[in-house]
Order: sequence, then C-alpha cells, then structure tokens
Amino acid sequence: MIQKKVTFALAIISLSSTAFAANYVSNDLFTYTHSGPGSKYKILGTVDAGQKITVLNRNDGYTQIRDSKGRTVWINSKYVSNEPGLKEQLETLKVQYAKLDEKLQTFEDKANENKASLEENLNSNIQQVQELKKTNASLSNELKKVQEENDSLSNLLDNEKNELLMKWFSYGGMVAGIGLILGLILPSIMPSKKRNSRF
Repeated sequence: MIQKKVTFALAIISLSSTAFAANYVSNDLFTYTHSGPGSKYKILGTVDAGQKITVLNRNDGYTQIRDSKGRTVWINSKYVSNEPGLKEQLETLKVQYAKLDEKLQTFEDKANENKASLEENLNSNIQQVQELKKTNASLSNELKKVQEENDSLSNLLDNEKNELLMKWFSYGGMVAGIGLILGLILPSIMPSKKRNSRF
C-alpha cells in the first residue's frame, strides 16, 4: 500500500513538472483532438502541426493540452514534441539570419572603409615615391653637372699651373742668361776702369 502511494506521488510530481511546459504539436499536417484520453472519445477538432501548446496532463498514451486558441483537449502523446515546429524554427532562423546579415554588412562596411583608407595611403605613398624619384633624378643631373664643372676647372687649373711653370722656367732661363752675360762682361769692364784710375 505504501509502495502504491509512493508511486502515485512520483507520478504526480512528474506530471506537475511537465505541466505548463513549452511543447509543440509534431510536424504532421494536423492532429485530431478528443474530449478524453483516447480515440474512443468524441473528436472536437484539430490542431495544426507546429502549433505551440501547454501540456496539462498525461494518461494512457494521450496528453491533455491547452492549444493556442485556449481550448482544453486531448491528443495522442506521439504527436507532442519538445521541439518547435518547422514554421517557428523557420521564423527563428529568419531572425538569426537577419542578425548575421546585419553583422556581415557591418563587417563589409568596415572592410570597405579599411580598403579605401589603405588605397588612399597607397596612392599617397606612390605619389611620394614618384616625387622622390624626380628629386633624385634632378639631384643626379645637378651632381653630374657639378662633376663636369669640377673636371673642367681641374683641367683649367692644371693648364694654368703648366703655363706658370713654363713662365717661371722662362724667367729663370732669362735671369740665368743675363747673369751669365753680366758675368762675362763685367770682369772685362771692371779691370779697365782700375787701369784708367791708376793713370
């Protein structure tokens, strides 16, 4: 007797835990509803597949439910599912898809902004490189001209040095020649003066 009472209490607890849980009619086209827990009871109507229901009681393979219209009826327990119907799943997927699409659009916008910024920086860098190349070419030309002028001035300086050396050699030769001539003439002149001074 005690064992029956415990079993009965456990059955009540399990029923109360499933009562008012979120359940759904399985994905058949529709399911007949009855006035009692069995097919021998009067058919009251139908509930559509995927419709959200509230489980009130369970008995001999049938489940007492309250449908979305507020009707309290019995349906075969095999048509009761804990999973949402395809229609509701589709709506949930649509919402999730819309959120993901929004995130994707945000990422795409950011990627486009980054791409535009990178392209702008790249174009700026290319322009700077081109300007540096022009400046480098101009400096190379100026350096070449300066080297040519330097070579020309070096040649001119070498020529002037050679001319100066030649002048100094000429002057030195003239001075040596004059000294030689004077050295030959003066001795012959000087004694005659001495002789004349004696007389």
